[in-house]
Amino acid sequence: MYTVEYHANDDVRLVEKPVPEIGPGEVLVQLKACGICASDVMEWYMKPRAPLYPGHEPVGVIVQVGEGVDQFKPGQRVFIHHHVPCMTCHYCQRGAFSQCATFRATRLYPGGLAEYIRVPAPNVQLDVLPLPDSLSDEEATLVEPLACCVRGIDRANIRPGDSVLILGAGSNGLMLGQLAKMRGALRVMISDFIAYRREAALKAGIDVAFDPQDGPIEEQVAAVNDGLKPDVVIVTPSKINVMQQGIELVAPGGTVLLFAPPPPADELSVKPNHLFFREITLRTSYSAGPYETRQALDLLRTGRIRSESIITHRFPLQEAPQAFHLVANPGEALKVVLHVD
Repeated sequence: MYTVEYHANDDVRLVEKPVPEIGPGEVLVQLKACGICASDVMEWYMKPRAPLYPGHEPVGVIVQVGEGVDQFKPGQRVFIHHHVPCMTCHYCQRGAFSQCATFRATRLYPGGLAEYIRVPAPNVQLDVLPLPDSLSDEEATLVEPLACCVRGIDRANIRPGDSVLILGAGSNGLMLGQLAKMRGALRVMISDFIAYRREAALKAGIDVAFDPQDGPIEEQVAAVNDGLKPDVVIVTPSKINVMQQGIELVAPGGTVLLFAPPPPADELSVKPNHLFFREITLRTSYSAGPYETRQALDLLRTGRIRSESIITHRFPLQEAPQAFHLVANPGEALKVVLHVD
């Protein structure tokens, strides 16, 4: 079988590997489609550990089930979550699934961008989700990234009537914006340098899209937000200067959510006095658990989040190098999906 092997953003290969053998409690899935995440081209994270076998948004068809698997059968279309928690440790009991040791250790073999994927027993038990016929393979590739956005919105603590500013109008920014509207935000604003992305955000239902080159963002926000700063600022890029900007932009009593990680050595300069007297809450959101994947699937199934506003480019698996290049240099691209015919 063929699988994608990552060495660097400009060195993505299609290599041959044997079809994985499965054991008790496991399933073998034939890949149909898988999105490429921005983290898949995060070179500071990926390159030092190369070669890697990326892909964590896979959708496919079960072709074989291991001994003891009775909840699934060959021929079923499924979404597969690459990480699953143990559900019993201290962190799981608090709902902090991404901090669970089992969550960090579980993965798919060889990765989500392989023609055949071995799904370990813990994943099979907890977060392999059957797909309704009404949802296409491509649409279902959004379950994992949308689940991450659901968790992010939960941690942002948006209340009805809040104003929300999202920095970065990529695919996650657009999904976060739509979710913020569903949570009762009175006004959702987004900022991005790329005109195509601003237009896509407006088509997705976000109220206002700012071009940072048109002037200071705080002035553009105030002009449409009753002279006020936003109650919630969501920072989708992993850049320190944008995180710093988010803290400066948020209203007193507001929340800043950091949605992507910078390199480990990067430091964010924060003035505690500024946070304290303005009662600013600074939060982060990493990945998603089994509750969020089910919420995400329901949002897609019911059409409350629609893939056509998010997915812009499609490639066959054989063109993975070109697809990764596009994700690393997105321009007018939002979500990029690889298909296996």
